[in-house]
Amino acid sequence: MVENISLSFQGIWGHKMRSFLTMLGIIIGIAAIISIVSTIKGTNEEIKESLIGSGNNVVSVSLKRGSSEYSMEEGVPNGVAVISEQTRARLEKLDGVKEVSLYRYRSYPGNVFFKNNAFTGALYGIDTHYFSVNDYSLNYGRGFSDFDQVHFNKVAVIDTDTASALFTGENPIGKTLEIGGDAFVVVGIVSKNTTVTPNITSMSDYDQYDNYSTGNVYIPIETWPIVFRFDEPQNVNVRAESTDLMTSAGKNVADALTTSQISSGSNFKYEAQDLLKRAAEMQKLSNNTNRQLIWIAGISLLVGGIGVMNIMLVSVTERTKEIGLKKAIGAKRSRILAQFLTEAAVLTSLGGMLGVISGIVLSRVLANVMRTRSAISVPACVIAVVFSMGIGIVFGLLPAITASKLNPIDALRSE
Repeated sequence: MVENISLSFQGIWGHKMRSFLTMLGIIIGIAAIISIVSTIKGTNEEIKESLIGSGNNVVSVSLKRGSSEYSMEEGVPNGVAVISEQTRARLEKLDGVKEVSLYRYRSYPGNVFFKNNAFTGALYGIDTHYFSVNDYSLNYGRGFSDFDQVHFNKVAVIDTDTASALFTGENPIGKTLEIGGDAFVVVGIVSKNTTVTPNITSMSDYDQYDNYSTGNVYIPIETWPIVFRFDEPQNVNVRAESTDLMTSAGKNVADALTTSQISSGSNFKYEAQDLLKRAAEMQKLSNNTNRQLIWIAGISLLVGGIGVMNIMLVSVTERTKEIGLKKAIGAKRSRILAQFLTEAAVLTSLGGMLGVISGIVLSRVLANVMRTRSAISVPACVIAVVFSMGIGIVFGLLPAITASKLNPIDALRSE
């Protein structure tokens, strides 16, 4: 085998231009496939991040009536219990769950003011786990403590969007917000560590992501009844142990809450938002389109394989006397067959490796020109090289059989 590979490289090097032109179809086909696969993988990652966020791993579990999310503006729902701290702690022990936070919220509450400026974002009542679960950092001041929760302190934390909108040119720390007619002192400013560029295709998408852009005000969850007069059932944010476990972690928490918090016979239920499913649906649509491009690129591999067969038949013709001499001194048909198959496989493998390198470079260039993401798939690169070797074996089989069947006397007589 080593000798056959050595002879193959000698033959390729002895006809450099002819060998390169033979490999060109393989190189172009592999390069096209690698660049397409890299673009597909990069696009899929962009789709996932646009819906989920890079490394976010957070699932929202909300109360629903039928198929629609229930708004607390309709009143406190009957048969739905408030989630206790003990229940929250039990939820963190479920499979796939890393941390759980409880919160209440109002979109466009209409009762939050700073001086004469009305706040138009979302108001949240949060526990001490909320900022950790949702990956927020404290920029200035402080967050909420257990002391704030236990003593119903009227304090507030705002995000940077709210600080820019309400407190233009002023330091918000120590300033007073009017929330539901009560005075809340701003004690901190937070911002998200990871930014999300949402893929908004419907009104529900807009509602879901609107709060990211308009700003949020946070108050301790225990002071929520001071503003809205009632103890409302909470929603839940779940940080999964990994992105792939988001679906199962969210479902586990939703099922546990529905069982423990909702009375039998009620039409309410807790349901997790399955962003991974939506991402998979969008990725499937993208993949179906790009698979067609892969098949088109695969045609060039077929053309390249035919070129390999052609050049190997030429090589058999040129080396007829050499084959006859080897058979005359005792070389078996299997030895001749192996030699020509090895040469075809080495030729196409080199083409495959050059194609992989070209494909990686091409994918980077296209990513820069089209301003899209490109993610190199190592398995695709390995499969491409192995596949190109297979092309050499398949299309080199006929010339190799032809060479192995030559009669040594006729071969030595040939001119």
